[in-house]
Amino acid sequence: MKKKELHIDKNKVVITIRDLHKSFASNHVLRGIDLDIYQGENVVVLGRSGTGKSVLIKIIAGLLKSDKGTVNVLGRNVAAIRSRELEQLRLKIGFSFQSSALYDSMTVRENLEFPLLRNSKHLTVAEVTHAVETALDAVGLSQTINQWPAELSGGQRKRIGIARTLIMQPAIMLYDEPTAGLDPVTSMEIIDLINEVQERFNTSSIIITHDLTCAKLTGERMAVLLDGRFVQVGTFETIFKNGDEQVKSFYEYNFIT
Repeated sequence: MKKKELHIDKNKVVITIRDLHKSFASNHVLRGIDLDIYQGENVVVLGRSGTGKSVLIKIIAGLLKSDKGTVNVLGRNVAAIRSRELEQLRLKIGFSFQSSALYDSMTVRENLEFPLLRNSKHLTVAEVTHAVETALDAVGLSQTINQWPAELSGGQRKRIGIARTLIMQPAIMLYDEPTAGLDPVTSMEIIDLINEVQERFNTSSIIITHDLTCAKLTGERMAVLLDGRFVQVGTFETIFKNGDEQVKSFYEYNFIT
C-alpha cells in the first residue's frame, strides 16, 4: 500500500522548532532539535523507546517546558504566551495519547461530549450530538456510541481516542506511538485512519513511533532521533538507502506492506 499524494503547502510552516534542549537531572534527552512542519504534512519522528520522542511532542503541546530553544505553533511561541492563550492554542492541537486516555466511567458518547461541553459551551444539544456522530463516523465506529471503554478492543479504544481529539477540529495532530501494543492487522487499521484524517481534515501531524511500517506508510518525511539529536531528516527511502550506520539497526523491524 502506498500513501496518497497530498497537497502540502511548503509556504506555510505550522510548527517551527529551533535549538530545542531538555534534560531531566543528568539525563540530556534533547540536545538541540531543529524541525519545520508544513501545512498538510505528516512528519514521523522515529526512534527507539526512551529517546525523547514523547518529550518532544509534550513540549510542542505546552505540557512540558524546554530548557533552551523555541517552539512556535501556528505562529505562537509556546513558552512565551500566557496560560489563557496557551489553553486556546491547545484547542487547535489534537493529542492522541498512547493509552487512548478514555474515561472508564463514561460511555463513548460521554467521552466525546466531554471536550465539547468543557470548551464549546455555546453549542446546543443537537449540535453536540451531531459533532459526536460525525467524529465517530470519521473513525468508523458509529455503532459504539453507547458502549463503555471496557467493552472495546485496544484498536477501538485508539480510534475513539482519535475521534475525541477530532471533535475539536484541530489544525495539528500529535500521535504518540499510535500502533504500540496492537496486533499487525489492527496496526494497519490505525495507519489507514491516520492517513484518512490527514486527507479528510487537512491536518498537519507529528507521528511519534518506533514502528517502521507506521513510519513508512504515514510520513511524507521522517526525522530519526538518536542521542538527543536528529541524525537524519528526509523521506523514508532517502534515510534507509544512504547507508548511515546510525540508522541501520532499524532494519531489524519487519514490514507489513
